Amino acid sequence: MQALELPAYILSALTSIGGITGYVRTGSVPSITAGLTVGILYGLGGFRISRKQPYGVELALLASVVLAGSSIPRAIRTGKPLPAGLGVLAATGLVIYGRAFLAK
Repeated sequence: MQALELPAYILSALTSIGGITGYVRTGSVPSITAGLTVGILYGLGGFRISRKQPYGVELALLASVVLAGSSIPRAIRTGKPLPAGLGVLAATGLVIYGRAFLAK
């Protein structure tokens, strides 16, 4: 279980920084709200995993589902690199935390 906390922290940082960057560049309140919300979910999941507390994997998986649900359809629709990159991050989280959830 220990190896699962590092990806959560990395995904937390990337999504949070992305949300802040989106807000700074365009003034987009949805960007900062979504980025920080997903980042907090990943961070809390990583923290709970590191402390061997329940629901850490589930929180990280929830963050991945939320991120995938918002970014993958937009990536398909627009073909732009930013939603595609977010889709890759979401898919990474879905694989890592989906496997961990199923292994429980």
